[in-house]
Amino acid sequence: MLAQSLTLALPDAEATAALAARLAPEMRAGDVILLEGPIGAGKTHFARALIQHRLAAAGLAEDVPSPTYTLVQTYEAGGVEIWHADLYRLTDPAEAEELGLADAFADAIVLVEWPDRLGPLRPEGALCLSLAPDPSGEGRTARLTGGGARWAGRIKSLAVRHG
Repeated sequence: MLAQSLTLALPDAEATAALAARLAPEMRAGDVILLEGPIGAGKTHFARALIQHRLAAAGLAEDVPSPTYTLVQTYEAGGVEIWHADLYRLTDPAEAEELGLADAFADAIVLVEWPDRLGPLRPEGALCLSLAPDPSGEGRTARLTGGGARWAGRIKSLAVRHG
């Protein structure tokens, strides 16, 4: 099956958080989102919003710090573990393997910033969310690409709800 793709204009940080909130309830164990884009593109903002939405839906409130220095932060929400990984400081894919990401890809919801550091560990069938600053202002452009049937319906649903 061909990859599904969707490009969205996100005019501000609130629109980025709203996209995360729309996607959050549809996430399930084994779902991986690879967050790509330059520093300041909104990767961490998106991840925090998605995690906070999942926590709130489970009746929980928790601080969601950036995992820049810890590399991985984990959360439990509604019986599903959520991993938020920031791989910016890694220099070798073997370091990503040592974090236990391969197991998490199968059993948890995983959000990975700087997924290029995964090398061969990059999971097939993950949703890739590329964020780029809009050259005309403070907004962003988001491009979602998901391989296979796992993401096809969810990407279509996002397109309809965003339109």
